[in-house]
Amino acid sequence: MEKISADEAAQLVADGDAILISGSGGGHAVPEALLAAVGKRFLAEGKPLGLTSVSVVGVGDRAALGASHLAHEGLLRRAITSALVDSPGLVRLAAENKIEAYTLPQGVLSQLMRDMAAGRPGLITKTGLHTFVDPRQQGARQSPCTPPDFVEVVNLMGEEWLLFKPVPVNVAFLRGTTADEDGNVTMEQEAVLGEMLAMAQATRRAGGIVVVQVKRMARRSTLPAKDVKIPGILVDFVVVVPDQRQTYMTDYDPSYSGELRIPVGDIKPLPFGPRKVIVRRAAMELFPGAICNLGAGISTGLSTIAAEEHLLDAVHLTNEQGIIGGAPITGRDSGGGQNFSAMIEQPAQFDFYDGGGLDLAFLSFAEVDAAGNVNVSRFGDKIIGVGGFINISQNARCMIFSGTLTAGDLDVAWEQGRTVIRKEGRHRKFVPRLEQICYSAGMARERGQVALFVTERAVFRVSAEGLELIEIAPGLDAERDVIAHMGFRPIVARELKTMDARIFEPGPMGLAALVHGKPHRYRSERVAQWHRERAARKEGRA
Repeated sequence: MEKISADEAAQLVADGDAILISGSGGGHAVPEALLAAVGKRFLAEGKPLGLTSVSVVGVGDRAALGASHLAHEGLLRRAITSALVDSPGLVRLAAENKIEAYTLPQGVLSQLMRDMAAGRPGLITKTGLHTFVDPRQQGARQSPCTPPDFVEVVNLMGEEWLLFKPVPVNVAFLRGTTADEDGNVTMEQEAVLGEMLAMAQATRRAGGIVVVQVKRMARRSTLPAKDVKIPGILVDFVVVVPDQRQTYMTDYDPSYSGELRIPVGDIKPLPFGPRKVIVRRAAMELFPGAICNLGAGISTGLSTIAAEEHLLDAVHLTNEQGIIGGAPITGRDSGGGQNFSAMIEQPAQFDFYDGGGLDLAFLSFAEVDAAGNVNVSRFGDKIIGVGGFINISQNARCMIFSGTLTAGDLDVAWEQGRTVIRKEGRHRKFVPRLEQICYSAGMARERGQVALFVTERAVFRVSAEGLELIEIAPGLDAERDVIAHMGFRPIVARELKTMDARIFEPGPMGLAALVHGKPHRYRSERVAQWHRERAARKEGRA
């Protein structure tokens, strides 16, 4: 292992190379200094040319950092990631057809790293079937010049699967906290673990170069061996960046890395408004012991509701980056967590999700059609990507999608518990046709999945006949205030219920009593039988 500067690392990148980039979202474990050095070199020298960037999660501050350092015409030829939204420069190049761009499911890319490391022919999975990722639709392509050969439909044992092919890589830019003189790397200050080991192994197998950005150096043989996440045998170069931040927004928060737990009262509550109203109604689907995912956007707010309503210990909240338990973080630092019980590597988290480990998943929606299909990925030249949306929504037992009924300057208020639409949103979110399908309602029904759509004024469910309106907020008229602002007419339940009035009051709603009053839905009959016998023994002793 050799210690070099960020500028020297940038010189290692040759024309046509594929760079594997670690990290997540707003700066979690992102090798920012290395990406910045490549961008700086290109602006100074016009080199390197024709690169491919590969990142499991979109990386950037939604402005100029992260993958946006590579967003120069000529520098970048192809972008492969799960989300482009964090890097507006990449969105622009893809929308203008100046680069090839794929947005693949986050779990697919995460797990593909291990298959590449092992030299397997690719990842075989059902994730993405009957969505825009399916090659019979768009094949995950986000620009016309993008080749249609990344994903194939294969038939195994009489069933359809998708085969995602390996990506040849030449350079890995990874990040940790501490490296020793042999190149062993620990991640004690990081808020996510990602897939650092698999990325390093995949690059080494391809004959490439592994460069790791760290905050500090340690003497040989002084790092605790069990804390090493990237063994030195896989590391070629180390770049030390003493002012390395934990995220783009946060220099260092010890609760993000699990160094300490904060008082639950220090978890900032959501201000009362549409988002809180929506998340409260979504949280009413919780039950004791439920294993849940909180996706990006509005649904991350459920962790603050759980804290405010004293429910964090009653359920298990997780996110796809590998946080289990505690409170996944909301806002610009989302992706990490606080007070978690475990932090595991991202591929393992997606193994659990794909295997049906989630009881409930809370995700946002952008557009919904009459069948209950969902688009979160693309709207004209606005390219978002899917992140972990497809892995999560396709495999959870119950889906709760959250969002406002309309968007664009929507102004909603509540007076004495009754909903008042002061100004309707300019854009309809329930539309006749979707540009891209990210959630297939038909496939979900075949699997017996329950799906709800929660808004600030109404609740819908996916039925065999299509989207059905089942609840409406107090004080509203279904035709005037809901259906008139949709691009299609939903089914209306015969017994249209009124949403719980407590949702619309500013103070705590007493959610704990409701949740604890529900039965524990055991995932295994064997476990259920054990609990029944245990309860019977307790009654016998009473």
